[in-house]
Amino acid sequence: MTERSMQEPTLLLLTALADAPRHGYALIQEVAEISSGRVRMRTGTLYGALDRLLQQGLIEVEREEVVDGRARRTYALTEGGRHVLAAETERLRAVVAEAERRMAAAGANARPKKNPRVRGAFA
Repeated sequence: MTERSMQEPTLLLLTALADAPRHGYALIQEVAEISSGRVRMRTGTLYGALDRLLQQGLIEVEREEVVDGRARRTYALTEGGRHVLAAETERLRAVVAEAERRMAAAGANARPKKNPRVRGAFA
């Protein structure tokens, strides 16, 4: 997975699971928080992504329980998922460092004016 860049929803989901296991609704909230509200995952998109990450072995179902008569799965990052997230973090860090280096080399006048429509690192 590290040969090419990771899709943003995948990165956000793995990041949301990096510090603690979470169930679906909590993941939706975490993704919104991590992205400063820019990314809002719909339920169908979330569970499709979780199924794919389960198949890839990047996450696992930590537990299943019934809450208010409905099944709830809690997902956790696997060691493989942690490794992939760390590799993607390093890749992004290198890209940011190179972008900063090039902007500094171009001088302060090369800095773009703040665009209120562009937010976050993935805009």
